[in-house]
Amino acid sequence: MLKFGASILSWIPAWSPEAGLYAIKKTASCGFDLLEISLPATMDFDAKTVKQQLRTHGIEGRCSFILPKEYHLLHHPRAAVNLLKTAIDKVEAMNGTYLGGVLYAAIGTFTGNPCTAAEKAILQDAIFQVAAYAQPRGITLGLEPINRYETYVFTSAAEVLHTIEELDAENLGLMLDTFHMNIEETSFYEPVVAAAGKLQYIHMTESDRGMLGEGNVHWDDLFKGLAAISYAGPLVLENFSSHIKELVGPTSLWRPSAYDPETLAKGSLSFMQAKSEEYGLLTHQKQLVTEVAT
Repeated sequence: MLKFGASILSWIPAWSPEAGLYAIKKTASCGFDLLEISLPATMDFDAKTVKQQLRTHGIEGRCSFILPKEYHLLHHPRAAVNLLKTAIDKVEAMNGTYLGGVLYAAIGTFTGNPCTAAEKAILQDAIFQVAAYAQPRGITLGLEPINRYETYVFTSAAEVLHTIEELDAENLGLMLDTFHMNIEETSFYEPVVAAAGKLQYIHMTESDRGMLGEGNVHWDDLFKGLAAISYAGPLVLENFSSHIKELVGPTSLWRPSAYDPETLAKGSLSFMQAKSEEYGLLTHQKQLVTEVAT
């Protein structure tokens, strides 16, 4: 079922119990269906308490994760696999079914060369181990390609889809991000259509990380692709406001943002809902609900 979500980064710079509850409340009050929780590298995360807080405020929780530098998978595969298994344990404790993000590399870690055949073998072995650990727990993994200035491992949807095909693991999927697509893909339509059946999750992000619809992302092409594959997964907002001072450096917000966090979130949610309606994604969803009900 199509759901509209927001990342915790719409509200807070990082997870903590107090800040996390604030993000849950803001996400619910602004009308989103779910909150994407970026798990802390320390794994200091009380999944059972968060599960209850989400239920109390009537929204779902999905988890994402980015490997820290000291766990860059190609340099420290055993440590990275163990940390990812711990992240999966947190998702399971929250009764979650999904863990996505940059699960294969530390952002900003480079060798100065393309990924080698030996590195790809390490990568595939590690991802296969993690997928095998997640599978009996009912958890799907979403691998998110990001741009060349942040990694050299997966920078395109095609690279992730090739790895998924090679590993043949049913619980491996693709997670797209329109900010990175705007840099690395030649189309917003073709990668979506090519990923039919494997596209699990989408970060909805404008080219300048601002209000959806006010930048260079080709939203109509994206939604045409989503309509073509009858996409019914989450559309999750991941834009940032410089009003959250701690995000300025990590997200390169060198110019002041035009919007405060709540205005940015509400406006972007309205944009996602309107485009989904325009391209029939909500109509298709209503038809499915009607068919199930009858």
